[in-house]
Amino acid sequence: MKTSILTLPLVLAAAGVFNTAAAATLDHREFDATLLAPYRGAARTFTLAFEYPGLRRRRPVTWRLELVAPSGRRVAQWQGRLALGARPRVVAVRWSGNLAGRQPAPGVYRVRLHAASGNESADQAWDIAVGRVPAPALPAFAPLPTGGTRTMATPAPGALPYTVYYGNLHSQTRDSDGGGPVDNCHGAQDPQTAPYGPDAAYPYARKHGLDILMVSEHNHMYDGSDGTNPDADPAQARARYQAGLQTARAYSEANPGFLALYGMEWGVIGNGGHLNIFDSDELLGWEKNAKGEPIADTETVKSDYAALYALMRRRGLTGQFNHPALTGQFTVNGTPLAYTQDGDAVMALCEVVNSSAFSVSENEGETRRSNFELACNKLLEAGYHVAFSSNQDNHCANWGASYSNRSAVLIPNGGPLTRASFLEAVHARRVFATMDKDAQVVLTANGHLMGERFDNTGALRLQVAYASATGRQVATVAIIEGVPGRNGDVSQLSDKADVTATPSPGAHFYYAKVTQDDGKILWSAPVWVAQQP
Repeated sequence: MKTSILTLPLVLAAAGVFNTAAAATLDHREFDATLLAPYRGAARTFTLAFEYPGLRRRRPVTWRLELVAPSGRRVAQWQGRLALGARPRVVAVRWSGNLAGRQPAPGVYRVRLHAASGNESADQAWDIAVGRVPAPALPAFAPLPTGGTRTMATPAPGALPYTVYYGNLHSQTRDSDGGGPVDNCHGAQDPQTAPYGPDAAYPYARKHGLDILMVSEHNHMYDGSDGTNPDADPAQARARYQAGLQTARAYSEANPGFLALYGMEWGVIGNGGHLNIFDSDELLGWEKNAKGEPIADTETVKSDYAALYALMRRRGLTGQFNHPALTGQFTVNGTPLAYTQDGDAVMALCEVVNSSAFSVSENEGETRRSNFELACNKLLEAGYHVAFSSNQDNHCANWGASYSNRSAVLIPNGGPLTRASFLEAVHARRVFATMDKDAQVVLTANGHLMGERFDNTGALRLQVAYASATGRQVATVAIIEGVPGRNGDVSQLSDKADVTATPSPGAHFYYAKVTQDDGKILWSAPVWVAQQP
């Protein structure tokens, strides 16, 4: 089938749809591109959104959009260029639904975006259904009870002994560059200038139906600056961090069933990568004031991820890769997304989807969403044992309300939701990522629950269980497999929800990806299997 190459004109965003981010430092300026690909439809429009918060000069952007058939062959391509300034720009790519004048064979196709500006790039990919794709048969599944601020259910006889709690594990308040009022929020705030802090974030999230909110402040903004403040008072910066921890503890104690977490988003964008640390009771950082006094409790070297992982391991800390990119992030010895044993010991989660960090939606209506499955898969292939999470990275005062996506953790029935029980679940990788806060997915392998690592001999039965509280149906299922430490690419093992196969000897991982009939996706945690000869 012939590949089509089109160069499309720029389509300006409608007034008020996108928000211009406030000026930021070079560390926090980054090129961003998102792709909205409607899951169903004959003719459809793919929406490409480009922005560069804080940009002071116009800079060129080139982009390429590809349509990939189920076989992996590229069957259509569009490309273009534009000049990007301080305001976000949008391109609409219209596809008739035909290829070479004919209706394509039915199946699940992939839409891939690669965009570049200078030496920065962004990659996005979403699956779409083309034609009639038969819905898969699903194993019987008794939905797990949900807890906290949601309606409790009685566990079904024989069901897995866990309760599901839904949270947003990535957000900011005025302690760094978040907390801007939604009626006047234009992206990242100047540090410690917005009106809303953690004391406002937790009740807001609880009111909007979340069970967990992680306030993850940028570790290098406790001096009140998005650069380095030479007049910073280290005692004041450290006290602010401790006050945030105390606010979280007090709110959790006063509101059983809701977990308030407080910690830091460590790192920078330029020559770096952001990661959340969920459980550090000390502030980590690299900045010093003009007197040479460290501003943080413990000094860490900027962008030295190998050293950070080692410190986290010594401290017994737990991390999440935030919005990872395929290139230029989490570099060790010149290799991005590089594996280290220390990193594997401490990094438990990988964000697979975020809604826009600068969204002002309070009704879960945000349409800009970023997909990081490609980078998360690279981390899994490198050897990391990470489960998927889905968060919002809120910088405006709409914590958890911009979209319906959540990170869901499984806590043993009857046990309280606490920082300790949350960390135990995360360490066990009993976590799934969902774009639908009212849905569940669980993967089992020969009876082992997602997140487990185990030896196996002979056949391996993988089963994908799904439930929806709102009556949604499953459109497609994919069971994905890979090899930890291979540093290659994952592949699809099956489009069935119940499949038995005999892996080749050696290490493997498997995870389930479920797409609902409305296009929203759920990702199970992987299982890691050591197949014996």
